[in-house]
Amino acid sequence: MDDELFLNERIKVVVVFGEGLNPCQPIKFRRANCREVTITEIGLRHPCLKGKRMMHIFDVTDGQADYRIEFDAERLNWTLTREADHQDA
Repeated sequence: MDDELFLNERIKVVVVFGEGLNPCQPIKFRRANCREVTITEIGLRHPCLKGKRMMHIFDVTDGQADYRIEFDAERLNWTLTREADHQDA
């Protein structure tokens, strides 16, 4: 992600839960300004600890911009933490 905008924005996320290696797949999210973003691709995804809380980090894109969204497994909420314009190589 180049030219990143660092955020701390609560978002609402539509997620599909399934089985296998990727049991949680975010499909789309709604930002505080009511703009809805449909996820076209999930890049990296990984769990990490922030303090004692387990966070699940997803790098996603809608084809126009790249985003990092985080799921707090203890508080059960989602946060948009980064946004960057999509860079084609």
